[in-house]
Amino acid sequence: MSKTIGWIGTGVMGSSMCSHVMSLADRTVVYNRTKAKTKALQEMGAVVLDSPKEIAEQADIVFTIVGHPSDVREVYFAADGIFAARRSGQIVVDMTTTEPSLAIEIYHEGKKLGISSIDAPVSGGDVGARNGTLSIMAGGESDTFAAVEPYFKRMGHAILQGKAGSGQHTKMCNQIVIAGTMAGVCESLLYGRKAGLDIDTLISTISKGAAGCWTLDNLAPRISKGNYDPGFMISHFVKDMGIALEEARSMGLTLPALSLVQDLYQGMMDCDEGALGTQALIKALDRISGTHLF
Repeated sequence: MSKTIGWIGTGVMGSSMCSHVMSLADRTVVYNRTKAKTKALQEMGAVVLDSPKEIAEQADIVFTIVGHPSDVREVYFAADGIFAARRSGQIVVDMTTTEPSLAIEIYHEGKKLGISSIDAPVSGGDVGARNGTLSIMAGGESDTFAAVEPYFKRMGHAILQGKAGSGQHTKMCNQIVIAGTMAGVCESLLYGRKAGLDIDTLISTISKGAAGCWTLDNLAPRISKGNYDPGFMISHFVKDMGIALEEARSMGLTLPALSLVQDLYQGMMDCDEGALGTQALIKALDRISGTHLF
């Protein structure tokens, strides 16, 4: 049976992710608000359409990965959005990091229309997207997950965490860990440079011990080279931390370390640095210390 997949959101990560799954479909249709960002996929054979509704009218499975919860809501619920196509039997997979409550809302609205949904945010940044090694955190029904798992396997490794919204809750746990880890890595490099250590040697050494982590392996070398291009933008990370803190408050939790890191990143947003990669936190810490080491 001929199958068409739709992909909405072809930015830093979405374009690579889509490229991995195209061979599993007979036809791929794509949409991005900035059409220029669809060029690479178009050259690979994807057909560029003009709205999420047009994508949904043609695709059996629709993947979305956009920026903010407001973007997700527009893509699904707007007059030219996915649900406006009312295509019963379709599967929609939102891979954006967004609010668990919105994932649940998408699930219930889809049910009314005969559309199945999975929330499936990812971790691994631009490197994981390019290499097909993302960690995919899914929420939804097991039969729907099974139907899209072959696509997930092309993008990385997926685990079903539970009912709708569970993927997003898992991603919040992921972002809480990353926030603390990024602060620790940046402060470590700042300390090391002030102490006169060779930063590349430092990274190579401590990454082999108990401090070893993805951030040291992938982002610390970028800091050493002065490369603050985004694998994951600060503005998106601030959004994620805000969601995590709001969810924590709703559960009666206080997360002081996460709050501190969010404040540091918010200061960078206030300095118009929101388009930099998350590793640029070193610049904020450098300013606070007044050392001008990075």
